[in-house]
Amino acid sequence: MSARTALRLARRELRGGLRGFRIFLACLILGVAAIAAVGIVRASIQAGLAEQGRVLLGGDAQMQFTYRHASEAERAFMDRVALRISEVIDFRSMAVAGEGDAAEHGLTQVKAVDGAYPLVGTVELDPPMPLDQALAGRDGLPGAVMDRVLVDRLGLGIGDTFRLGLQSFRLAAVLMAEPDSASGGFGLGPRTLVASPALADSGLIGPGTLFDTQYRLLLPPGTDLSALRQEAMAAFPDTGLRWRDSRRAAPGIERFVDRIGAFLVIVGLVGLAVGGVGVSAAIRAYLAGKTATIATLRTLGADQRVVFLTYLFQIAALTALGVGAGLVLGAAVPLALAPMIARLLPVPAVFAPWPAPLAEAAFYGIATALLFTLWPLARTARIRAAALYREAAGAAQGWPRPIWWAVSAMLAAVLIGGAVLFSGVPRLALGAAFGIVAALGVLVLSALLVRRAARFLARRPALRGRPALRLALSAIGGPGQETTSVILSLGLGLAVLASVGQIEANLRAAIDRDLPARAPAYFFLDIQNDQMAAFNARLDADPGVEQVESAPMLRGILTRINGRPAAEVAGDHWVLRGDRGVTYSETPPEGTTVTAGTWWPQGYDGPPQVSFGAEEAAELGLALGDRITVNILGRDIEARITSFRAVDFSTGGLGFVMSMSPNALSGAPHTHIATVYAGTEAEGRILRDLARAFPNVTAIRVRDAVDRVTDALGAIASAAAWAAGATLVTGFMVLIGAAAAGERARVFEAAVLRTLGATRGRILASFALRSALMGAAAGLVAILAGGLAGWAVITFVMEARYVFEPVSAVAIVLGGVAAVMLAGIAFALRPLSVRPARVLRIQDG
Repeated sequence: MSARTALRLARRELRGGLRGFRIFLACLILGVAAIAAVGIVRASIQAGLAEQGRVLLGGDAQMQFTYRHASEAERAFMDRVALRISEVIDFRSMAVAGEGDAAEHGLTQVKAVDGAYPLVGTVELDPPMPLDQALAGRDGLPGAVMDRVLVDRLGLGIGDTFRLGLQSFRLAAVLMAEPDSASGGFGLGPRTLVASPALADSGLIGPGTLFDTQYRLLLPPGTDLSALRQEAMAAFPDTGLRWRDSRRAAPGIERFVDRIGAFLVIVGLVGLAVGGVGVSAAIRAYLAGKTATIATLRTLGADQRVVFLTYLFQIAALTALGVGAGLVLGAAVPLALAPMIARLLPVPAVFAPWPAPLAEAAFYGIATALLFTLWPLARTARIRAAALYREAAGAAQGWPRPIWWAVSAMLAAVLIGGAVLFSGVPRLALGAAFGIVAALGVLVLSALLVRRAARFLARRPALRGRPALRLALSAIGGPGQETTSVILSLGLGLAVLASVGQIEANLRAAIDRDLPARAPAYFFLDIQNDQMAAFNARLDADPGVEQVESAPMLRGILTRINGRPAAEVAGDHWVLRGDRGVTYSETPPEGTTVTAGTWWPQGYDGPPQVSFGAEEAAELGLALGDRITVNILGRDIEARITSFRAVDFSTGGLGFVMSMSPNALSGAPHTHIATVYAGTEAEGRILRDLARAFPNVTAIRVRDAVDRVTDALGAIASAAAWAAGATLVTGFMVLIGAAAAGERARVFEAAVLRTLGATRGRILASFALRSALMGAAAGLVAILAGGLAGWAVITFVMEARYVFEPVSAVAIVLGGVAAVMLAGIAFALRPLSVRPARVLRIQDG
């Protein structure tokens, strides 16, 4: 009976339209739309990666090796299972155009291919031509194709020549697109494509040089990829084989997309939390206007359940409307912008209204709406009819019963649990949820302190000659909810923007300010053993060189820990993803700090030992005495951990997670790596000199690598800033709702003040000061919260030095003041235009 009665009453109430619920719907629609749009884009990229897996990988499966080609047994396995095979050799080198001091140098990621490449997909060239024709060359020189950015950097034209190592090539075309570009991961240089046989006399592919070989396989239709992978790994368990297939053609990009998508969804949840504040405020204002109606219902015998269900049914219907509209908008925007988004993405995307992200956004919207409306509903239902009549002019007061506290806690737990489940990054989701709850708590406490401080200051004798300021302070400290709504909504949105600003500024500062002071100018790779003496002699003779560090360089894959597969022991740790640099040293290198254990003695000739990075060892769960197996050049080397040492990668210098005793790597072909510290003015001279003397050596300019990282960070920061902007739009809507809800009170206040002789200018100044003070308070709280969030991310996640950045902080405060003043003054003009006598007569009646 109660439910049917409440449903009938709710239906009658809704006949009056959406008046009083516009802000409720706007906040809900915007929050749900933001989360749905991010989810649609993420799902579209994932679908594109899955659908185009064969093209992205360059085949159905890939077997990859480091430092070596496939053995006869491995090639026999491939010939048995595959219909066609393509071998790709991937490495870094220096492309040199011109001669002498006028020569131009550019780092490039070289891909040497055979005649079968590409097995799937098409290489696009400008001018258009078949790839084999472009790589065939002419006039006795092999051909090559390059990314346009490298062509422009070297000043080349079609038909011009350049060198890779000791081999000259003729540029046949500009490389516009390669089908498997996404599977190669992050590269430090633009791409150059050449034919594998053309490298025979280049001096670039030799014993110990850094290169990968990738064998792409076209398999018979219906091949069980999982079973084939297990067969390959079982047949070649200790050869350093890395398997990849079309099910996950670009795992690095997938991880990146998942992390960024999860981060943006969490920022969207912050926007929903801001919208929740607006939803709660809108419900309070709506219920305050329904005081007489509720009192009448209670007088006619309606109990708490009827009152509660009446308005719960209304809010449920409006929530369904808002969530539905948000889903439509969230799906429509990325679908409408799909061509533009697709052009910006480095991977294919299949845009469609994917149901999973829409369901996720709907869950967030419904849970948030229930969480933020339950409290004011429960408070209203508990009030007696007599109390409602006595307080007809104000909002309902009182605390809900304990059961509603429990229900609210349960809803919050469901919302947080959903975020943890859907995000795919549980620690990030939990941290963000804790941050949102903590931020809301800090903002509520700040609003309370601001109101008390305003009441205290309004009574100070020093303000007696400043009526506008006293009126503003009295209004801020008054019993209404405007101050709390403003600081909660605007403060949370500004806090997100402030944290993004602080993080971006500190990352850029770490790159622009800290690294040049201690980072090397160049990394030099693939220095042969017989070249080291001459290499060091040339650098010693150059007055611009400040310091040189060098070390033997091999690469290996950590395959086992104490005889067990490493992934089973330590999971998906970054040290276990792919191959890692390995070195050896008779004595601890200069500046090395051994934190535990002891280094092997000089001339040690016993079982292999290894010194492991202390921080990485702790993350992997390693202890002194543990045994690790590292596969180098297809050979397993088992070594016992006898020491841990501090490895600081942030300096940009040499840093190896694993350093072995020299006898462990005796006889293994290898090269050396060197870092050169020099002033900017000497960089060009050093590069030209070493490139002429050692054409096989690859130089990586640290500043170029940093610029690529900076660009990636800038793109992430821009995406976060746009998401934070959506949060601010939601906060501004809440401000408008708070200002609109307080308009009636301002009408009466302005009428009383004008009756007492106050001019319109003074009243408007009071309203403006009120808005400015609340905006400044919200901005200051946002700076505090955003600064703390930025400090936590920079210190604990990025492990860098945090420095408070004042420019963005000042902009945050000014933005808060401007936003509140804009919303407040817009709803202050009508109260000033109403005649006092009319207002007072209505109030008296």
